[in-house]
Amino acid sequence: MANRSERLEQLSAVPLFRSSSKRELEKIARAADEVIVEAGRVLVTQGEIGRECYVIVSGEASVSRDGKEIAKLGAGEPIGELAVLDGGPRTATVTALTELDLLVIGQREFSALLTEVPGLAHKIMVNLAARVRDLDERVYG
Repeated sequence: MANRSERLEQLSAVPLFRSSSKRELEKIARAADEVIVEAGRVLVTQGEIGRECYVIVSGEASVSRDGKEIAKLGAGEPIGELAVLDGGPRTATVTALTELDLLVIGQREFSALLTEVPGLAHKIMVNLAARVRDLDERVYG
């Protein structure tokens, strides 16, 4: 588990948080808990309601929809932010392929961060838009 300065360094390397100030990174760090999960563990299950989102600090995860793998995620990538944003069901199942070091942010803390950290909502929308474009390309290529 990272100490305070290591946590801020980890957060500054995450694309969603990269241009955040030190003060904003400290707010994000206070809102997040760090957890380690073993390979094979299911983090989120398609169809379930999401109450937290994750950011991968290290490791790799598989994203599947309807039992078919659609993507792999690695360090710096968010998991589950869509369900936390809109309160809807998870759109995919995410399983740890390797041991994962994760930052976990609950729904209430996530909402507060969107208010307290200017620009974070925009970065999340840009990230989601890129994923929609990627999926669109895969489906309609």
